[in-house]
Amino acid sequence: MKLFPDVDSGFYAEAKRELAAIQAERRKRFRILVCLDGTEDAYQGVKIAKEIGHGDDCDIILLYVRTIDQGLRSGGLQMRVARQNMLEWELDLPGIQYLKLGRNMLIDAVEQRDEWQTISSHKAIRGDPLGDNKIEYRHKSGKSIVLKLKTAPDIASGILDQYELGPYNLMIIGKPSRWRGQIKSLFRMSVVQRVSMMSPCSVLIARDTPGRDGYLICHDGSEHSMDAVQRTAILAQHCSKKITLMGVARVEEDRGLVTTHLERACAHLDRLGIPVEEPICNVGDPVQRILEMGKHFELTTVSEYGISRVRRLFGGSVAFEVLGSATSSVLDVK
Repeated sequence: MKLFPDVDSGFYAEAKRELAAIQAERRKRFRILVCLDGTEDAYQGVKIAKEIGHGDDCDIILLYVRTIDQGLRSGGLQMRVARQNMLEWELDLPGIQYLKLGRNMLIDAVEQRDEWQTISSHKAIRGDPLGDNKIEYRHKSGKSIVLKLKTAPDIASGILDQYELGPYNLMIIGKPSRWRGQIKSLFRMSVVQRVSMMSPCSVLIARDTPGRDGYLICHDGSEHSMDAVQRTAILAQHCSKKITLMGVARVEEDRGLVTTHLERACAHLDRLGIPVEEPICNVGDPVQRILEMGKHFELTTVSEYGISRVRRLFGGSVAFEVLGSATSSVLDVK
């Protein structure tokens, strides 16, 4: 006789089928996860998400991760009260206020009241009186904006765990306060750095770039890079942004090859009906050349295929270094 029910039968099987159905439906939509921490760059991420996700086929999820029982023991909240959805309270707790400010950037109060249905949920977490809290604002067009107050042992783990509950097409996070290179990253990696390295989906690190315009899309000639060029160019066209392609030859002898790669990429986008500016071909260290040119654009796009996490730490990576050192927003296409 089985002591525990088979996970493939009864309640467990039904739960698995329901989750699979939800995720299958979500894959039909473009879903953006925006991570908030109260900084200006995080709210710049909300602005970028609003620009990218203005269509009805895009959902935006605003996420704040708090560590277990953060700020609650000293606040004196009672267990019986905390079982309710904290997002519905008018409390001055940081995560709640950050999420509501982000929501107000996406939906104004009148529209929120008249045009959006509100659905709230709460999930208990062992060892924490607050748990996970979610409010979904659903429009009749099918578009959803979700506020998620998530509890986790640490912030990076909470963000990566949220991806598993997705899936998501794009994750947006504010710039890091520090970015450690190579060996140091093994011991003290910032939240943004860890999420950028471990995320299965594309990651955009948001930075405030007033006065800049256009997307700089870096191309290294590989098949993966060409795919990233096409995807980013479609995104740029969707947002009415100018597109400039860039390639870097490490030595002068390779300039001709890089130019050929850029010409082929421009021709491919032209066949798709996507106009581009004059491409840029530079010679030198790829990271430095991209950083120098990227400071004139609002967004730089990088991508690398087949670079393992270990190699990124020990051997370096162009995309990884640009993510951490750029002064513009950077999209790492995966």
